[in-house]
Amino acid sequence: MMTGFHELAALPLERVTEHYSRRVVFGAQEMMVWATLRAGAHARAHRHPQEQMFWILSGRADFRLGAERRSCGPGSVIVVPGDVEHEMWCAEDTEFVAVLSPLRQDLLPGAPPPAHLRDARA
Repeated sequence: MMTGFHELAALPLERVTEHYSRRVVFGAQEMMVWATLRAGAHARAHRHPQEQMFWILSGRADFRLGAERRSCGPGSVIVVPGDVEHEMWCAEDTEFVAVLSPLRQDLLPGAPPPAHLRDARA
């Protein structure tokens, strides 16, 4: 668990795969992941018990939440309830912040890429 004050630039940048990089800060019950998916990347359909919110900072991606699919760009916010299937296709290099609660062990610093991002190319 991390406590106190942090600067984004000081958090270690992990190049998890060729197409996925992240910086992570986490507490006891929630986490924030600053991530980049490169153009052409596809975060395959998946679901997890954690509630997750995405805030798109730059780029453009198509996001599917359940049966609904939308094109999302800077300023878009997506709220994903726990256990709802979702996926993302990146038309451009896309930077976003993801907030999850409770923690997802497979997104903690040093963890190998989660299953839905192991082969992020479509």
